[in-house]
Amino acid sequence: MTPLPDFRLETYFSRWEFTARHHLTASDVQTMPLGELLALADDQDRAAFENLSLGYTQTFGDPALREAIAGMYERADAADVICFAGAEEALYLAMNVLLGAGDHAVVVTPNYQAAETVPLALCEVTGVALAPDRDWALDLDAVRAAIRPNTRVVSVNFPNNPTGKVISAADFTKLVRLCDERGIHLFSDEVFRGLERDPARTLPQAADLSERALSLNVTSKSLGLPGLRIGWITCRDRELLSRLERAKHYTTICNSAPSEVLARIALKARATILERNRALIARNLPLFDAFFAEFADLFQWRAPDGGCVAYPRYLGTDGVEELCTRLVKENGVLLLPASIFRSELTPAPADRFRIGFGRADPEEGLAAFAQWLRAGR
Repeated sequence: MTPLPDFRLETYFSRWEFTARHHLTASDVQTMPLGELLALADDQDRAAFENLSLGYTQTFGDPALREAIAGMYERADAADVICFAGAEEALYLAMNVLLGAGDHAVVVTPNYQAAETVPLALCEVTGVALAPDRDWALDLDAVRAAIRPNTRVVSVNFPNNPTGKVISAADFTKLVRLCDERGIHLFSDEVFRGLERDPARTLPQAADLSERALSLNVTSKSLGLPGLRIGWITCRDRELLSRLERAKHYTTICNSAPSEVLARIALKARATILERNRALIARNLPLFDAFFAEFADLFQWRAPDGGCVAYPRYLGTDGVEELCTRLVKENGVLLLPASIFRSELTPAPADRFRIGFGRADPEEGLAAFAQWLRAGR
């Protein structure tokens, strides 16, 4: 494995995330206090948390947590689930288990940086770009053309980060079948699932459609509980899950025991939490619609299909990098410029920025952004 490059997003966040006054680019929904989460617990789980022994946990994850996760799927049970310290550990280890020298992967762009940099450190990778001029459409023929005899993984993310794109269920099913026909593992990042603007557009989970597919999810995004640091992979290939467990022995070994109980509580209350979070997004989106309507000469905006981030276009002659740098330095409003999402695999638009609308009370941040724009920047 070749050395990994700096993680641009995390490096940028290290500089600005906790010093900027207005975090307008967050990819997680507004979180909740511990007491509010515990109020959603049944008596058994609340007692389990209060009387928890702080010892090591099972590498695969707490059995009751895996049972709760399996309940989210139509064709998986607890034995088809392995838990990790967030989605990043899961992605990192999955790529290291699935790929090696001489292999090939196909990765859809734009994406969360690790989705391409980890495979690139292991083998040859071909990118397939979502088309910005066609509402970020995925060209299945381009995916098919990118596949080689030694392709082992096709990696996708819907709802997509940073664009919020959700492809059709028909296209997703075709993608699963294409991978199955070629003996390829589909790695499906589903961390924003449940936040679709139209619930009818919610995609099936890849692990339900194929025994070879891997569904990645986490408590961080749709549930708004990133502090728990609990992610998981669901896959009905149990030999592969065993290899993932052995790989995890070299990283975290096991998860935080308190976090596993709290994640179990959250997943059992998933419907309630998602209803809360979708309502928050529904309340916030008109505020963003109004903001971008006022500054239509500077931005091209369209609310995304799902998730809680969007990727608008900046039309100003100074460029999006200058916009984002000056905005955070001069007015404390944090956005993520296109350079954070550049790809080594495909051309990528340089005039976009990521904005998040899942946090509570974004009015103050939008007002500060608007004031700065009205002042002539």
